[in-house]
Amino acid sequence: MDARNLDKAMELFAKLIVGEPVGETENSDLYEVWRSNAEVYDILDSVLKKSNLNLYEYENALYLSAGEGNRVFGFTNEELKKAIGLRLNRELYLAYFVIYNVILLFYTDSASPSYCEYIKTEDVIDQVNASLAKVLKDLHEKALNEIEANSFQVIGALWEDMPMTAANDDMSSLKAARGSKVGFVKLVFNFMISQNLFFESEDRYYATSRFKAITENYYAEYRGRLYTLINEGGGEDAPY
Repeated sequence: MDARNLDKAMELFAKLIVGEPVGETENSDLYEVWRSNAEVYDILDSVLKKSNLNLYEYENALYLSAGEGNRVFGFTNEELKKAIGLRLNRELYLAYFVIYNVILLFYTDSASPSYCEYIKTEDVIDQVNASLAKVLKDLHEKALNEIEANSFQVIGALWEDMPMTAANDDMSSLKAARGSKVGFVKLVFNFMISQNLFFESEDRYYATSRFKAITENYYAEYRGRLYTLINEGGGEDAPY
């Protein structure tokens, strides 16, 4: 192993792990080394795999994401509840469901990626309503296991009990809060903004390149059971 290549690979790792941009426009020398030097590429790949981290390339830039169950660079459930502003596990599970439906609004097919320009809070609410209605209908028509059935019933009841907005509030003025559908979606968006996945302008939410990089690769690799339930229906042979 060439010591210079090891140094370059670790320098690149250090930049990525703290969230510094690496691509054609920023840290371009490291990006070019990653693209052109096979040993640097292999060293970094090995370090990332041992650290349970995923590296994605999108539009000539690199993006890092924690792997599933990564307790060092990811979030525990308790940490995630605190970061979003939630108290109960069922609220966190509903937040997961909202995030998944935000992804569905932007991106549904890894074979032909297509993004809308922006989404609004009411778009997410409509999508969550439709997804929950479909899954809850499948509880009665398809053979979902008991854990899945109970989970969706819990988040469905929590969502159903929320008013659209709090008293005397409207869609544009309502702040992020746990007491209404609009407020809850805004809590989720605030968290996604903090993770550099979205930015907001005049109550419109625009996806960042980091969101697109992670989403495209997620759909290609980990689409999984929730996608199956929402888009294809349940069933004993559905892939997990």
